[in-house]
Amino acid sequence: MSSTIESAEHNALRTAVTALGQRYGREYLTRVAREGGHPDELWADAAKLGYLGVNLPEEYGGGGGGIAELAIVLEELGAAGCPLLMMVVSPAICGTVIARFGTDDQKRTWLPGLADGSRTMAFGITEPDAGSNSHRITTTARRDGDDWILTGRKVFISGVDIADATLIVGRTEDARSGRLKPCLFIVPRDTPGFGRSVIDMELQAAEKQFELTLDEVRLPSSALVGDEDAGLLQLFAGLNPERIMTAAFAIGMGRYALARAIEYAKTRQVWKEPIGAHQAVAHPLAQAHIELELARLMTQKAAALYDAGDDMGAGEAANMAKYAAGEACVRAVDQSVHTLGGNGLTREYGLGSLITASRVARIAPVSREMILNFISHQTLGLPKSY
Repeated sequence: MSSTIESAEHNALRTAVTALGQRYGREYLTRVAREGGHPDELWADAAKLGYLGVNLPEEYGGGGGGIAELAIVLEELGAAGCPLLMMVVSPAICGTVIARFGTDDQKRTWLPGLADGSRTMAFGITEPDAGSNSHRITTTARRDGDDWILTGRKVFISGVDIADATLIVGRTEDARSGRLKPCLFIVPRDTPGFGRSVIDMELQAAEKQFELTLDEVRLPSSALVGDEDAGLLQLFAGLNPERIMTAAFAIGMGRYALARAIEYAKTRQVWKEPIGAHQAVAHPLAQAHIELELARLMTQKAAALYDAGDDMGAGEAANMAKYAAGEACVRAVDQSVHTLGGNGLTREYGLGSLITASRVARIAPVSREMILNFISHQTLGLPKSY
């Protein structure tokens, strides 16, 4: 499924990552999740081959590429059945924010480890009472001498148990206006007052979801990422890659499911011809393929805009890409399961669990309804209802 507009280097990257993914596959990821473990072997191999840090600066051990390359890695691992969710968070969000806005010390401390996979970082923005309304974030940061004191709660934060630190989005008071503005802080895992509890999810995945509590967490001034007055810019520097990577995650999952259904439809025979010869089976699979390809084109556009430094253009395209990929993924998985009939729900074929997993791309990191709000207001210029 390579695109004709991609460069030879990108096609070569896809081929190489596909080879890695096929060495592990969905059976590996399913076993790891069932045993309550983490895909450490795949993470280490991807790191060793330079894939995890492909978007990070070369001077800190990264590949010097962009989100375009990182999205290719995640998509192809997903298409092989073994996507790494923490790629969305650690190198894409946290690595990007630190590379763009971090101090020299923060870059030296974190980027080499994020690039070679030896360190990971989680990202904490969502709150129990804020939902998709980031303006209602109540986690606050206040000055205490040279230190910062953080207080608040976060929910649905991935991989906190394995992360060395979490990049927490809090709000500080603007001394001039008195308004609260977003700021980002690096909170090491064992910081006093920083608690976590696992959320019991229906979705079976290696990466667990957590609720976090920050109870008067004291941090040094060096924990603040970037300029205190530019928090919104820094925040969106991480959110746009998050949407692009979520799109890549969804496209990979949809491709994996579709490939299993195509293979089945070519060989499954209950009448004279294989079931794939019947248009009622073939056409929905063809439609799913088209929708995944279209979503990928928008994902490539969003990544290209972001890597070119066009944050505004990338914001619009990243939201569109995430929307399109989420919808395409859900439909591809649904049609793939339907193609297999009862077999689509068996553990042997491994598609049934994707019904739940595919919903994630519609819900996280922002719901499709909020994306439609964004496009309505920002692109179409329609008035807000809230």
